Amino acid sequence: MSRTSIVMTDELHDYMLAHCTPPDQLYLDLAAETTRTTGGDANMQIGLEEAALLTLLTQLMQARAAVEVGTFTGMSSLAIARGLAAGGKLICFDISADYTSIAQRYWKRAGLDDRIELRLGPAAERLSELPDEPHLDIAFIDADKEGYASYWAALVPRMRTGGLIMVDNVLWSGKVTDPDGADPTTGLMIAFNDTVVADPRVEAVMLPIADGLTLARKL
Repeated sequence: MSRTSIVMTDELHDYMLAHCTPPDQLYLDLAAETTRTTGGDANMQIGLEEAALLTLLTQLMQARAAVEVGTFTGMSSLAIARGLAAGGKLICFDISADYTSIAQRYWKRAGLDDRIELRLGPAAERLSELPDEPHLDIAFIDADKEGYASYWAALVPRMRTGGLIMVDNVLWSGKVTDPDGADPTTGLMIAFNDTVVADPRVEAVMLPIADGLTLARKL
């Protein structure tokens, strides 16, 4: 089988961004504030091209019921909320009141605070508050890697048929190709990715965007 992927250089990344619909000032301001105020944690923020993709996928799904696990300063929640159909709602799970306070300011600035609900606390516990029946149109997982398996287990049964789960950081800086799992987190991501591809309840594709994004459609 021929290999068709290419190496994403800085120059090629800039070219790609220049040929996407440009981000508006809200996204640019949030990205700048996140970089300025969160120090080394700023790398937890999704890229602008990934934000655009989340909005597009949410729109294509005509999603009304959405969940996000891992909100940080709000880039991904803004992207999803912007794509929701009329009357849609996004429930965000996170443990940091400090970081999500930034997100809440930008939700309000965007006029989206009425369609986003923040639930603080361990997501592995708080996800159980959601109705048990399949009802979610779309979900995004981008939180502590130790919790990925738990979040997956909680969300898959709650996705409607045809619902979409999006999972970030699945390539883990390319470390997932290390067969020994050089560090504990890499080992967790290798095991998680194996779980997803073997799960008969979904069909999945892994995309080389940002740090790797898995899209899994509920069957």
